[in-house]
Amino acid sequence: MCLSIPMQIVELEGEEGEFAWVERGEGEHFRRERVNMMLLGPQPVGTWILASLGLGKEVVEEEERLLIEDALAALAESLEGDYDPARHFADLNRQ
Repeated sequence: MCLSIPMQIVELEGEEGEFAWVERGEGEHFRRERVNMMLLGPQPVGTWILASLGLGKEVVEEEERLLIEDALAALAESLEGDYDPARHFADLNRQ
């Protein structure tokens, strides 16, 4: 199983935008990679996509991206032994 993570397109490559440079994070968590865009086609710079193993898989809208970022933060906290369920998954905790 592969985990796709949100990455923002910062640069296009190739005559038809077949590849894109994408980035996420800051400081020690900064990540930049080149992804193949054959499944998505060319997308404008600034677009958020889900990327995995060098392949752009899906365009992500901002609301969905924020939910994914929250889930990733919850996972990171649980791995560090500092998980508090009240801080995450607000969309599931509605009453």
